[in-house]
Amino acid sequence: MPASSRLASLAVLFLLWFFWGTNWVVTKIGLAEASAFQLALGRTLLALITLAAIMVASGRSLRPTPLWPTFWLGLTQTAGFVLLTNLALVAGGAGKVSVLCYTMPFWTLLLARLWLHERLAWPQWLGVLLAFAGLMLILEPWALGSSWLSDLLAIAGGLVWALSVIVAKKLRLAHRVDTLGLTFWQMMWGTVPLVLLAPFFPGQPLTLSWTLVGVLLFSGVLAGGLGWWMWMTLLARLSAGMAGLNILAIPAVAVLMAWLWLGEHPSSSEAAGMGLIALALLLLSLYTVWRDRSC
Repeated sequence: MPASSRLASLAVLFLLWFFWGTNWVVTKIGLAEASAFQLALGRTLLALITLAAIMVASGRSLRPTPLWPTFWLGLTQTAGFVLLTNLALVAGGAGKVSVLCYTMPFWTLLLARLWLHERLAWPQWLGVLLAFAGLMLILEPWALGSSWLSDLLAIAGGLVWALSVIVAKKLRLAHRVDTLGLTFWQMMWGTVPLVLLAPFFPGQPLTLSWTLVGVLLFSGVLAGGLGWWMWMTLLARLSAGMAGLNILAIPAVAVLMAWLWLGEHPSSSEAAGMGLIALALLLLSLYTVWRDRSC
C-alpha cells in the first residue's frame, strides 16, 4: 500500500475512533434535551439521509437488497441497538455503557456456535470466560445498585448487535450484496419500527436548542452516516483481525471522554471488569489476526 494511502487510512481510523467513541458521551448529553426514543429516531433519520447522499454522490445503485433478511438486520442493528443503548444511557454512565455494549464479539461467538455451527478454538473460549468474569465484576450481582437496569439494557444492546452479525452472515451466504447498499437499506428498514412506535413514546415537547442540534448532527451525520461509511472503507482495506483490533480503541475513547467531559469515575470493581473485557477483546482480536495470517 502506498504511503499516501496508509496515511489516509490512518486518518480515517482516528476519525472513526473519535466519532464512535465520543458519540456515547454526546448521546448522554442529548438525553437532557430529548427522550431516548426521540434521539434514536432523529439519529437514524439523519444517518439515513447522510448514507443516501454518499451513495448518490459515489454513483452507487439504490436498488433494494433482499427484503426479509435486510428487514431483520435493520430491526436488530438499527432499531434494536440504537434504542436499547440510548435507554441504557438514561441511567448509566457513557463509558460503562459503551464497554458493556462492546461485549458484542463474545455474544457473536456463542450465537455463531449455536446457529451457524462454527467451532470455537480454545483462545476464543478463554476470551468468552474472561469477558464473563468482567461482566460479573461490572454488574456486581451480589450488590445490585440502582444502575442494574441500565447495565442489562446495555448488554441487551450488545446482544442484538451480535444477532445482527449472524443475520448479516446468513444473508451474505445466500446473496451477493454491496456492503454500503446493505447498510443503507437495513437502516431504512430499521427506521420503520421507530417511526411506527413514535406516537406511543411521545416524550417531552422538543425545544430546538443549539445543544440538541449539535447532538443530532454529531450522532446522526458524523457517527451515524459518515461513521458507517468510514467503517465500510476500512473493512475494504483491513483484514477481519485487524478490524477487530482497531475497534478495541472505541470503548477506550468512550471511557476517556466520559471521564474528561462528564467526570465519570468507575468504581474499582467496574474498572477491573472493564479491564478484563478489554483483555478478552484483545485476545480474540490477536487470535483472529494469527488465524488470518495462517490461512
